[in-house]
Amino acid sequence: MVLKGKVIKYGDNVDTDVIIPARYLNTSDPKELASHCMEDLDKDFSKKVNPGDFIVAGSNFGSGSSREHAPIAIKYSGIACVIAKSFARIFYRNSINTGLPIIETDAEFDEGDELEVDLSQGKITNLTKGETADFPPFPEALQKIIDAGGLFKAMKDM
Repeated sequence: MVLKGKVIKYGDNVDTDVIIPARYLNTSDPKELASHCMEDLDKDFSKKVNPGDFIVAGSNFGSGSSREHAPIAIKYSGIACVIAKSFARIFYRNSINTGLPIIETDAEFDEGDELEVDLSQGKITNLTKGETADFPPFPEALQKIIDAGGLFKAMKDM
């Protein structure tokens, strides 16, 4: 699977409470969650994200509570993939289970860079700067979950 979009960049320690504030957890509607994604960190997020874009962040992305609402809000906002130096483990698993690809890499990208991400080859190409970075591709079982759109959808296909 090859993804292509622009970078929306954040720093370290982006926790689940800024990804989707607790005041919106009274709904499970993915579109409603997406409309409030990142609003406490970046009030313009919903206006600047385009389908296929990437969130790029520093270390410890998705820390905090184990709410699965966070990767759902990100996915339904139009973000194709989250790229960070590291992820909180529960966020990592929740992302896979909801079909949101996430990549750990130390590669540096700037706000607005256009990227092409090849999930099966483990390669990120920065089309803006002409640079590439490698990452370990997902194991086959996890890639099947992502390709299906999440764990529940993958289980239906079995």
